[in-house]
Amino acid sequence: MKYKTIFSIALVAALVVACATNPFTGKRTLALVPNNQIFPMAFQQYDQFLNENKVVRGTADARMITNVGQKIATASERYLNANGYTGYLNEYQWEYNLVEDPAANAWCMPGGKIVFYTGILPITQGEAGVAAVMGHEVAHALANHGQQRMSAGQLNQLAAVGVSVASASSENAAIYNQAYGLASNVGVMLPFSRSHESEADKIGLTLMAIAGYDPIEAADLWRRMQANAGGNAPPEFLSTHPSSNTRINNITSWAAGAKAEARKFGVTSFKK
Repeated sequence: MKYKTIFSIALVAALVVACATNPFTGKRTLALVPNNQIFPMAFQQYDQFLNENKVVRGTADARMITNVGQKIATASERYLNANGYTGYLNEYQWEYNLVEDPAANAWCMPGGKIVFYTGILPITQGEAGVAAVMGHEVAHALANHGQQRMSAGQLNQLAAVGVSVASASSENAAIYNQAYGLASNVGVMLPFSRSHESEADKIGLTLMAIAGYDPIEAADLWRRMQANAGGNAPPEFLSTHPSSNTRINNITSWAAGAKAEARKFGVTSFKK
């Protein structure tokens, strides 16, 4: 059997066997690395990060991060339970920390471990802005984007091995390998990441709306983020994130749907 046939069979087998379901879209997603392996690693890395950085405790801002985070977590559970995913969050260990750092950033590790940097607070400008960021970051975790990225990386490495083996006897082997690396990054991995960002934007709007925050505030947040970036973003096709204009337009068009979803849960007023 030829090497390229072997690798093709291996790739197909991996795609068929190792899949999970995105609870928000219903789509089948890559799951080569199970969450019961990912979560313990994430929790350990999170604790290490907190030990190595200055955690802000007992301030109004720190309390706001925790309070908003708890509301988003509750909204997540309400949505998942209502849509047939009772117990989905059983292995989650929610934790919310504000860390002293000038970067305008926040993140959520698989399993619900969240960090906000103090540098993003002047941009969030209050609870609704924090909820927009929190909803987006939590959405990444709930949709298992970290798991998908790890799985896609493994498949990408396997495919790269296949290209190397198939071209090993070719005079142009180096060119083939270089071309594969560029094409897989720009043509597959970066769009894959951008699709995750857009998906997290949309899911995050629903979560913040169910938590009682006006989802249109997320569009204003991204206008402030755009102003803060000062036009230094790379072209969208070379970026892991959609452009700010793309995000703003998408969020504006999705906000009404997020409110409609929240009304199903009895939420009729939305905090700005």
